[in-house]
Amino acid sequence: MQKIVSSPELVEDVAQKDFVQMRRAVVEFLKPEALQHFVPIMDSMAKEHLETEWSPYREVKVFPLSKKYAFALACRFFLSVTNHNHVTKFADHFAIIIRGLLSVPINIPGTTFNRAIRAGKVVRQEILEVIKQRKKELSENDGTVARDFLTHSLLELDENGKAINEMMIASRIMSLLIAGHDTTNSAITFVLKYLAEFPHVYSEVFKEQMEIAISKGPNDLLNWDDIKKMKYSWNVVLESMRLTPPTQGTFREVVNDFTYTNFTIPKGWKTFWTPYSTHKNPKYFQDPEKFNPSRFEGNGPEPYTFVPFGGGPRMCPGREYARLEILVFMHNVVTRFKWEKAILDEKLSFYVSPIPVNGLPIYLKPHSHK
Repeated sequence: MQKIVSSPELVEDVAQKDFVQMRRAVVEFLKPEALQHFVPIMDSMAKEHLETEWSPYREVKVFPLSKKYAFALACRFFLSVTNHNHVTKFADHFAIIIRGLLSVPINIPGTTFNRAIRAGKVVRQEILEVIKQRKKELSENDGTVARDFLTHSLLELDENGKAINEMMIASRIMSLLIAGHDTTNSAITFVLKYLAEFPHVYSEVFKEQMEIAISKGPNDLLNWDDIKKMKYSWNVVLESMRLTPPTQGTFREVVNDFTYTNFTIPKGWKTFWTPYSTHKNPKYFQDPEKFNPSRFEGNGPEPYTFVPFGGGPRMCPGREYARLEILVFMHNVVTRFKWEKAILDEKLSFYVSPIPVNGLPIYLKPHSHK
């Protein structure tokens, strides 16, 4: 007898297949070997950003500027959108979407949730227009077609050998842009915060980055081999993310009953995990409030105790992209400037990511070397 599948079951099954297919495509595109060629582009964009947005000023606010850089980089990487006005339009709508993520879900005109939904529709339509133009370029066999995530998705076939529909691709790209909207620039912001607070750490990072800079020709851009030399700098980033994780955690659904500290958690319940539960636990990190990058030398922390990108099979697929983005930006800003915090005891606010309430204003001190 044939089983009759109810509508909710069918919808859930389709949604799960779509999610698995999307994650597989993202993981494939964001593999380290696939990202290597993007390092010089990141370096070029970081240089241009610092030259136009930082160098002309004595004081800057790190968080809004790092957000501007990170979002422009994401638009370039996933969509090959480089027009300043186009990127700014995207960014304005995404800011509205992010504000609606954790808002009360009341969909009536004037609410944060309603504004986020309307902004999401605008962004999705903009992405669909980019998709339409890219499909035209591909059909004309244009040799200059960008080899970005959009092109990768348009050339991909599903399990039945058919092309992925445009709405699914637009949703993929929106998910990627939302996922990295505040997290990576939050990580960059707090790296710079800690480098201002610990001059001896800044000195070691500066030394490592200058060795790389000196080895390059005047017009040479960073490459994959340069990234591999940034070992101490990456330990600094890891320690920064341990003390101030770029995300507060996320929800997961319990797939089997389990017991934790004498509490039974039933299958089907939603749980919320947070990195703070282990990141500042003295059982796993000695003297947990101390900023100490050396704790990541050698084998580093025990498995599943350091989780800024999550853990297990659902670990963030963009972690390598984030690593490259942070290190490239770090290289450029450290070799150009030293800085001091303008507000010594600036408070933090916590939403999707931790954010300094005043945007981390700093006083820049350009280096005298060329």
